[in-house]
Amino acid sequence: MAGSKATGSKMGRPRGFDEEAALEAAMHVFWEKSYEGATLSNLTDAMGINRSSMYAVFGDKEQLFQRVMDRYRDGPMTYIRTALEKPTLREVVSGLLHGTVEFLSQPDHPRGCLSVQGALACGENAEPVKQALIAWRKGGEDALRKRITKAQKSGELPEDTNPADYGRFLSTVMTGLGVQAANGATREELKRIADFVLRAIRMA
Repeated sequence: MAGSKATGSKMGRPRGFDEEAALEAAMHVFWEKSYEGATLSNLTDAMGINRSSMYAVFGDKEQLFQRVMDRYRDGPMTYIRTALEKPTLREVVSGLLHGTVEFLSQPDHPRGCLSVQGALACGENAEPVKQALIAWRKGGEDALRKRITKAQKSGELPEDTNPADYGRFLSTVMTGLGVQAANGATREELKRIADFVLRAIRMA
């Protein structure tokens, strides 16, 4: 990756450097511009540090993005874990869809979802990031499958329901909400979509 030769350098670290604030700023840049769209200047300007500081603390651009993925998962996306812990499947699904609407319509969040827009289509140099995001999304679908399987075993879903397909369906709806948000849909419009899905899906 560009600039990786400077990784490990301890030069240029500013006094009073706030690593968490810088990482938060980088997350918003990648979220808004995507991995390839975010330039080093975009990142360092938003983070309030110079390039040597970025390399010293976070590594190259790809390593920084990996750190951002962790922060995104453990920050804005925690509503998904909360929803999966709900006692009934209907509460799980409602929590996922309404949580997605709330997440996507926060005024301080860039439009859309980083996990989809970060590197959905990219050049060869960004292929590792694209594959990391694919693995991330598949991991989310697997978590949905496991929770749906648990609900099915407890009698909340018909036996002929395929938990993996159900999980992919929910993931598709959540991704679609992200696309709608990126297109400019309002919170009320997103909520109506979520409510429509909740009325339409099959429960026991």
